[in-house]
Amino acid sequence: MSQIANSMRHRARTADEDPAVLEQRLFRNTGIVIAVAVVLSAGVAPWRITSGLLLGGVLSVLNNHWLRTALAAAFAPDLAGTRPKIRVARYVLRYFIVGAIVAAAYLLNLVSLPATLLGMCSFAAALVLEGLLQIYFVIVNRGDE
Repeated sequence: MSQIANSMRHRARTADEDPAVLEQRLFRNTGIVIAVAVVLSAGVAPWRITSGLLLGGVLSVLNNHWLRTALAAAFAPDLAGTRPKIRVARYVLRYFIVGAIVAAAYLLNLVSLPATLLGMCSFAAALVLEGLLQIYFVIVNRGDE
């Protein structure tokens, strides 16, 4: 019974964590995933695959930043206290920009398209890494309390 109480106290502490700290960890994890993928592919894969992974990873980070800033602007009240207007064009435009960059790099034969798409999944891999790290720390800290 005390293990359940200790587990709940640990969960409550992590739930009160500042969201900015989580965002920083996700950004760091995304960078780690991209760096590992690029370094590993540089030694064993053709250069177009490596450049595709790098381009996809950079676009993943850029897309995440655009999404975060667009959502923050959409849900933050303006100085007059009224609700701001949500600009759908801002959401859609980033997809066209990312698509145009990928298409241009592919048509110029600079990247492998599957590798670029895989690089764009680096944020999802960072989320999985964060989840696995949280599970590990819960298991390791379970006996400390």
